[in-house]
Amino acid sequence: MSDNLITIRVWGDHACFTRPEMKVERVSYPVMTPSAARGALEAIFWEPEIYYLIDSIHIIRRGRWFSFRRNEVISVISIDNAKTWMKSPEKVSPIRAGGGAPDGTQRNMLALEGVEYLITAEMHLSDIGRKRGHPIRTYRTEIERRAKSGKCYHRPYLGVREFAADFDWENDAQVALERRSAELGKNWQNIWPEEDLGLMLYDVFDHEQRTEGFRWLTKEEQPKEKTAPRWEGSLVKPEAVFFQANIKDSRLDCHPQRIRLARNQIMKGNNDAAESAL
Repeated sequence: MSDNLITIRVWGDHACFTRPEMKVERVSYPVMTPSAARGALEAIFWEPEIYYLIDSIHIIRRGRWFSFRRNEVISVISIDNAKTWMKSPEKVSPIRAGGGAPDGTQRNMLALEGVEYLITAEMHLSDIGRKRGHPIRTYRTEIERRAKSGKCYHRPYLGVREFAADFDWENDAQVALERRSAELGKNWQNIWPEEDLGLMLYDVFDHEQRTEGFRWLTKEEQPKEKTAPRWEGSLVKPEAVFFQANIKDSRLDCHPQRIRLARNQIMKGNNDAAESAL
């Protein structure tokens, strides 16, 4: 086992990995996206000194499609309203959803039910981590300890926050896959031999820019000049990145060195440019 390679098993009753091209209704990808996998790992353990690269996602339980309607809000809370609420809550009108409230609306969701995945990822030191001088094995030991004991910074979720995920540590992905396949029996055999899923969202943050890391400076570390940055590292701007997803032997390959990534305008409707880039 490599010092920087980890495997986490996640599962849950429901999941929705929203396709960004769906403007109004929520429609899930048929499998967990690399960005959702990264989010689950960072929910368990993250520090500015490290970042994750998703290597692969094994599908243990594919799940089944189901649809339902739910209440969502169409209003957005501004920063100014939040600050006002902290000082004078009576001056802020709460956002209400459901029951015919003006801030709410009903929308359909096409989601997955009963899913289970094995997330294999690489842990890397960021530029901030290299300055600290701790080896990557120190951070790997920490996420192993937290995953085994069920600890997390916030509850991991499968695509959307209301679909909470359970998680556990696995020493080896192949061993875990064989164990779970034996436990599930006929429910697992050849559940997903091979399929081309087409364009899939890889991440909204460039993995190459995340290598620098990011953290806010403490009061003692902040410079006296007001124009100087109050953080260390690099601010990464959101940018949608896609890849051609392919399932083979119930495994989705996600490593950026083995797949072709495309930074494009697919969210603005330029599908042809995205497909040509791939």
